[in-house]
Order: sequence, then structure tokens, then C-alpha cells
Amino acid sequence: MHIAASRSPAIARSNRFGYLMALYAENFLRFERLFQLQPQAIADWSSSIDDGLDVRLEVIDRHRYTTELRLTYDLRDPLTGEPDPSAFLRLYHDARLLEATHCYIGRRWQDALGPDPRPDTVLGHRLRMNIFLGKWLDFLAELGHSPFTLKCDAGLAERKQRIEAVRA
Repeated sequence: MHIAASRSPAIARSNRFGYLMALYAENFLRFERLFQLQPQAIADWSSSIDDGLDVRLEVIDRHRYTTELRLTYDLRDPLTGEPDPSAFLRLYHDARLLEATHCYIGRRWQDALGPDPRPDTVLGHRLRMNIFLGKWLDFLAELGHSPFTLKCDAGLAERKQRIEAVRA
């Protein structure tokens, strides 16, 4: 007796991709509600609610339709000196989407997925990163972070310029 192949795995993959796109849209709305940044914003920002965990929002690069950002706490990993945790974000202004492109939580994606991961592994990893981002944005809002606690951090921008000048 021959059993026909089921089509459910293809539908499941399609639904996972659709779910990922929906997460991008939901995260955009969360981010917009929390920070209300204008698309032309090129400064770095901080938000403090006097709990000892200031939130940093760094504008890494600005393009016509996208902005590259890093969301982190004002904490450093003692081994690497990098902000930890942090999420690198791509904000699509025209499509109204926010994507967590990668997160630094102690390991790089190559360490987590290997040098040549399968597409479904990458999709699962992206789902987890963007679910994490959504929960983090909700958590920050519940703590009291808002557009009213957000301040332009000129000092951070100046430090970044000095670092870039030293590297050049």
C-alpha cells in the first residue's frame, strides 16, 4: 500500500514565515508606541526610569527607507565589554516593519546555528529573536519606559565619533 506524501510540512513552513512577518509588524507597532522616533532621527537615545537599568537606543545607520538600530541596556558583558543583552534592529519605514536581525546574548549566530544552517533552522532562529524582541519591548513599556522618558544622548554620539576617529 502506497501512502501519499502529506502537504502539511509545506503549509507549516508557510505559516511560520507568515507568523514571522506578523511579528515584524507587531514589533514595529510596539517600538513606535514605546519610542515614537521620527524616521529622520540620527541621534542616539537613552531612557531612564530610575531603576538602575537605563535603556540605550543607538542609531547605527540611516538609509532612505530603513534605519539600523541597536537596543540595549547600559550594561556590559564582563568578558567582551559589549553591551549585553542587545538586539540589532532594522526598521523599515515604508513597510512599517521592525526586524531583529541579530541579538548578542553571549553568543554569535554562528555559535548557535553553525556555519551553514538549514533554511528552516534560520527561520526558527529569526522567530525566536523576534519573539524575544516583542517580549522585551512589552517589558520595557510595563516598566514605564515611554517617549516621555526618552532623551537624546549627545554624549554617546560624541563617544562613538571619537571611537570611529581612532579606528580610522
